[in-house]
Amino acid sequence: MSDLIQTAFADGVLTVTLNRPEKKNAITQAMYASLAAATQRARTDDTVRVLLFRAEGDSFSAGNDIADFIAIGSSGGGQVVDAPVFHFLKALAELDKPAVAAVRGRAVGIGLTLLLHCDMVVVAEDALLSVPFINLALAPEAASSLLLPMVIGHQRAFEMFALGEPIDGRTALAWGIASRAVPAAEVDAVAAGLAAKLATRAPNSMRKSKQLMRDAGALWSLMLREGEAFGSQMSSPEAMEAFMAFSQKRAPDFSKAG
Repeated sequence: MSDLIQTAFADGVLTVTLNRPEKKNAITQAMYASLAAATQRARTDDTVRVLLFRAEGDSFSAGNDIADFIAIGSSGGGQVVDAPVFHFLKALAELDKPAVAAVRGRAVGIGLTLLLHCDMVVVAEDALLSVPFINLALAPEAASSLLLPMVIGHQRAFEMFALGEPIDGRTALAWGIASRAVPAAEVDAVAAGLAAKLATRAPNSMRKSKQLMRDAGALWSLMLREGEAFGSQMSSPEAMEAFMAFSQKRAPDFSKAG
């Protein structure tokens, strides 16, 4: 388990903490491997009743580590479905126990799409959530091409994908991405309280209820299709321009793309 992903278990709740606050909890491939292991443990360990995601610092997650993207894209990239991130996504798709998230600050990319796999999401009222995949010349992931429109509607989802502009926690609540919006100082306590309540409920009834509410096989199949689109984009000239522009803190120039 990476030191950048910490786990703690108590009273049926497995708490997974993103612990890279100096990088806004941007997620590396090594961190994805640890997240996959923790999520798999939550599914297979009968003592775990609930999985709780939280983060240290002032952001939930800035999304994927751009340095990883540049390295993978520069290498010709392509088989992203073999990367640790997809081990984590498969574990998320197959998770049949309750997942809760506690979100403060920014939740970007996977920082938001992860929430679509959680059953209860507590956000800070001033949190900022975004999915700027197209800004990086990429494509949606984590089955978000299905789940985000399902939750908030096609037009809102398309705008979030296409423009990459953030919504705040109050909007996330109103649109159905979050189940609670509270002051930032209360996020962790409220999320932990909900996880503790869920841990007292009948576990087999909970698992069967969640299984009926999601089609794990269909989600994983879509994740693989998204992975093909994502992988083909990662090594594209327009993605490399987007990555370099991000690193150089300038606007990308897609005028020659097509």
